[in-house]
Amino acid sequence: MKGIKGIYVLLLLLVVASMATSCRSKKEAYTHRTKTSVSTSSDDSRNTNAKWKALDIRLTRHDNKALYRELKQWLGTPYKYAASEKGRGTDCSGMVMEVYKKVYDIKLERNSAKIFEKNCREIGRHRLKEADLVFFNNGKSGRITHVGIYLKEGYFVHASSSRGVIVSHLTEKYYDTHFQCAGRVL
Repeated sequence: MKGIKGIYVLLLLLVVASMATSCRSKKEAYTHRTKTSVSTSSDDSRNTNAKWKALDIRLTRHDNKALYRELKQWLGTPYKYAASEKGRGTDCSGMVMEVYKKVYDIKLERNSAKIFEKNCREIGRHRLKEADLVFFNNGKSGRITHVGIYLKEGYFVHASSSRGVIVSHLTEKYYDTHFQCAGRVL
């Protein structure tokens, strides 16, 4: 009987250890914020692909590496209303505004509804491309209340009021239900 209990304890320890390891690796993929150098070497490309692989996003030579590097630096930034500081605190439109300024040298409005109104032309959800903007409503007013930057394959980066800057997928129930429209910056 002691031998069977020992086996169960050992199996339990292995399960707990594997769960702790897998959770940590996913968390690191989402919160990695070290500044990477702007390099075009194949090693840099493989390294970037490996970091995004946890999100099932495979970068190709056609992807805008500067956009992905900038967004990775924002991941894990806590939510802070009316702020736009990488690593310190931001809201959704503040992050979008700062990323567009840094990566594309484009000045956007400071409010998600105004970004759509003044800086975008509407596109269909099926026509989304890298760096297009996705807009959501909170379900109460029917107006645009949230914005994120589309990556590809349904993924987008945004500043969640409860979790800070994260990567989400358009098919997640909340975002699918509250999707308002998509826009391409002019």
